[in-house]
Amino acid sequence: MSRRYTLAELAEYLEADFAGDPDCPLSALATLQNAQSGDVSFIANPAYKKFLATTRASAVIISPELASEFPGNCLLTATPYQAYARLTALFARRSTPSGGRHESAVIGAGCTLAPDAIVGPNAVLGNDVVIGAGAEIGPGVSIGDGCVIGADCRLAAGVVLYHDVRLGERCIVHSGAVLGADGFGFAPQKDGGWLKIHQLGGVVLGNDVEVGAGTTIDRGALDDTVIGDGVKIDNQVQIAHNVRIGKNSAIAGQAGIAGSTTLGQNCTIAGGVGIIGHLTIADNVHVTAMSLVTRSIDKAGSYSSGTPLSPSREWRRNAVRFRQLDGLFNRLKRAEKPEK
Repeated sequence: MSRRYTLAELAEYLEADFAGDPDCPLSALATLQNAQSGDVSFIANPAYKKFLATTRASAVIISPELASEFPGNCLLTATPYQAYARLTALFARRSTPSGGRHESAVIGAGCTLAPDAIVGPNAVLGNDVVIGAGAEIGPGVSIGDGCVIGADCRLAAGVVLYHDVRLGERCIVHSGAVLGADGFGFAPQKDGGWLKIHQLGGVVLGNDVEVGAGTTIDRGALDDTVIGDGVKIDNQVQIAHNVRIGKNSAIAGQAGIAGSTTLGQNCTIAGGVGIIGHLTIADNVHVTAMSLVTRSIDKAGSYSSGTPLSPSREWRRNAVRFRQLDGLFNRLKRAEKPEK
């Protein structure tokens, strides 16, 4: 059952001002459109002002500039969206494995577990694994030899860590993620076959990293694959061997980064983006959805590739014209060439 808070308590938690009944009870978060009595809502986009007159929320997180638009209880802050994000931590519902080590968990030789670490049912820890204080290892998690899990990390059910994966503090890894599988390394042979290059590096995550469900982060070939502090990775993302991602970057679902590429700090990579290998992407670069990055980027800014959606008939005509561009360019170049 969710805990109830008063308006005054939430204001104190947010370090925000409030207007209205300080004892108003609040027990959930909801949108302006769907909120009921007892709910807290928020408005971060002025486009949603039209719902302020009809919302049934008991309180609204709102900027001082918009406060006159809502006559009810208010939590006043210049950053409503960030305040909403902070409140989600209070109202979040998630299952937690039972305390201590479950009797069905398998703990290898030489492991070091903090006294308050939780290891859930059917989890398997290899040899010489270190689990930090307050860490939670969910049901069915597999952790290979020599892994280090920092304090207050949370590995959801079914996560797989191969050997020599190191997580900093407060990392979250969601179900189905695989960290430390072999990178895609094969040397061509004269007979047409492939010779496997065994991957000798590891995977290192900094502090406060979150890895989405079904995401894969491959181990390095020689050096480690490194994910910096504060990086957020969505579901079903592929991070190849020896990739380095700078702190506080965010990567959306189904993006793929090929081997030995370095992504700078504070970058955003939108859904479905592909980045080829051995590139360097500068800090503060933002790549829009479904773009293909084929060269290094040395300046901050927003980058896009591909053609936007259009009616199929129009798109087919434009596709034909695109194939004709080279010929048209050469004709224009010849026409502009000065006569001798």
